[in-house]
Amino acid sequence: MSAISARIVAVDTYDIRFPTSRELDGSDAMNPDPDYSAAYVVLRTDAGDGLEGHGFTFTIGRGNDVQVAAVNALRPHLLGRSVDELCADPGSLNRDLIGDSQLRWLGPEKGVMHMAIGAVVNAVWDLAAKRQGQPLWRLLAHADPEWLASQVDFRYIADALTPEEAVRLLTEGRVGLAEREAVLLEHGYPGYTTSPGWLGYSDEKLTRLAKQAVADGFTQIKLKVGADLDDDIRRMRAARAAVGDGIRIAIDANQRWNIDEAIDWTNALAAFDPYWIEEPTSPDDILGHAAVRRGVSPVKVATGEHVQNRIVFKQLLQAGSIDVLQIDAARVGGVNENLAILLLAAKFGVPVCPHAGGVGLCELVQHLSMFDYLALSGTTEDRVIEYVDHLHEHFTDPVAIADGHYAAPLAPGFSATMHTTSIAEYRYPDGAFWAADLAGQEQIA
Repeated sequence: MSAISARIVAVDTYDIRFPTSRELDGSDAMNPDPDYSAAYVVLRTDAGDGLEGHGFTFTIGRGNDVQVAAVNALRPHLLGRSVDELCADPGSLNRDLIGDSQLRWLGPEKGVMHMAIGAVVNAVWDLAAKRQGQPLWRLLAHADPEWLASQVDFRYIADALTPEEAVRLLTEGRVGLAEREAVLLEHGYPGYTTSPGWLGYSDEKLTRLAKQAVADGFTQIKLKVGADLDDDIRRMRAARAAVGDGIRIAIDANQRWNIDEAIDWTNALAAFDPYWIEEPTSPDDILGHAAVRRGVSPVKVATGEHVQNRIVFKQLLQAGSIDVLQIDAARVGGVNENLAILLLAAKFGVPVCPHAGGVGLCELVQHLSMFDYLALSGTTEDRVIEYVDHLHEHFTDPVAIADGHYAAPLAPGFSATMHTTSIAEYRYPDGAFWAADLAGQEQIA
């Protein structure tokens, strides 16, 4: 069948779960036992070229089946759709999904349904980049500014960012692109690592991994905090002793605190020179973040991994509530909405340091940061991508880290494709790992 008439003929979904809770990987004050999981979607076509679109949204175990069900609810919007038209204008799908008059009631533009939209929209971008034979970061960086602006939904944010301003920012951002792309390909994009700092780790493991992070070239690490102040003081002391004074240590409370508690707790750790406090309170509390920012300065305030849409990001920026904006590739409505958020950050001059502490999130968000560097902000100053050192082996194009930097991925697509063997092993509950594990639990019972 010719590519011109190619259609989406299947939307396959998978409940993928990894048993990370057993080693306390990913543990923090609010999520002590996460099983890193993905509601995974594959768009299949009848083009005959073997190309597929892969996407997912990230969860931490129970409820991943609910997220898969939400993705399944979007299937009628995709089946039979022209592949050419989808890939030429992913924004058309984004608008259709967000505008579904009945599904919209489940949001609007927030929660499980919105994350499902992000998964399928990201899968379309993955397919579009594969069809052009380019990694997504390069497709975005070299795209026409007016076309990129057309991919953004300006509803509810036009008071802070107009389409004309977006085109101007994107046009100006392209100046020097070729030179920056050469630098990116040679040196990569700076990262920081959370791997030493999971709350369930012993002080010995924290110290060992913190020293290893410095040896690996990272100039920033992050520690989870918020369960017990005395424990946090001891752990921060151990981390600072391990890395020395020249390495930044960020801290992350994962929404644990009330406002006064956030201020007092962060100030109690100030002697160890924390670089930022991440998610000090509810991600919806815009004025609360502003109060925390005033109360803990010069410690910076960072948030974003649980911010549900571009409108909340807009208000955080308008209210001066954050010093660091943290996009998440799988929390909002996909690449299109993250373009809006990156443009807002550029308009307000706030650095973007993405969240990537989950299965596949490092693989995805590197593309967005690299686009931002090449064709929007033009800088990596005070900008780093989070890195965690597990589960990358399940992807066909895993992230590569060298001297604390993300190497620019070169394979076409969004780096979202999982190995079929990993899907077969960790599909829940009937994949090989889980079937054996559940059978063993039944025998013990």
